[in-house]
Amino acid sequence: MARHSRRLPLLVGAVVCGVAVSLSAQAPATRPAPQPPPPRAGVSVPTAAAAQAAPNDGRPSEAELGFPVYPSAVYLRSYDAGRGQKYYIFGTTVPFADMVAYYRNVLKEKGNLVFEVPPTHVFEVGRFREETMAFPPGVTVKDYTFSGSAGYPNPKPGATPERFPTLVQIVAPPAGTTPP
Repeated sequence: MARHSRRLPLLVGAVVCGVAVSLSAQAPATRPAPQPPPPRAGVSVPTAAAAQAAPNDGRPSEAELGFPVYPSAVYLRSYDAGRGQKYYIFGTTVPFADMVAYYRNVLKEKGNLVFEVPPTHVFEVGRFREETMAFPPGVTVKDYTFSGSAGYPNPKPGATPERFPTLVQIVAPPAGTTPP
C-alpha cells in the first residue's frame, strides 16, 4: 500500500505539470501531418545517426537525469519537484506502446500500467529514500492520443511537430546522489 501511496503524488504532479504546460501552449488546434509509425515487431535502441539528428533543444544530459532519453524526444521544460528533485517533460512522436517497449528494454524493468484511460505507464527505478526525496526516481510515459485526441500541443509556437502523441516525464534523483 505504501508503494501505491507514493505513486499518487507523482501522478498528480504529472497531471498538474501537463495542465500548466497546456495552458501556456499557443499552438493551433490542427492535426499534424500523419507520420509513419516505427515497426512494432521489436523496438530497438536508436542508432548513432538518430542521436545526431536529434535537435539541440537545451535538454539536460542523461548524466544529470540519471535516465536515458529517447534521442528524438523534444525537451519541453522542467519543474521543481521539491527536495532537490525535478520533473523533466519530453514530447515524442513515437506511439505510446513503442515508447513503453523502449523504456522496458533500456531500463530492464517491466514497469506498471497505472491508468488504462488515458494510458499511463510508470517505471520506478531505484530506491525511494523518504528522508531525501520528494518522489521515487523514475520514468512515466503517457498517451495523449486517447479518445481521438490529436496529441499534446507543442508549447513552442510554430515548432514542429505541432502535437506530441506521447509525453515522457523523468523524475531525476536529488542532485548529488547516485543515479539508480
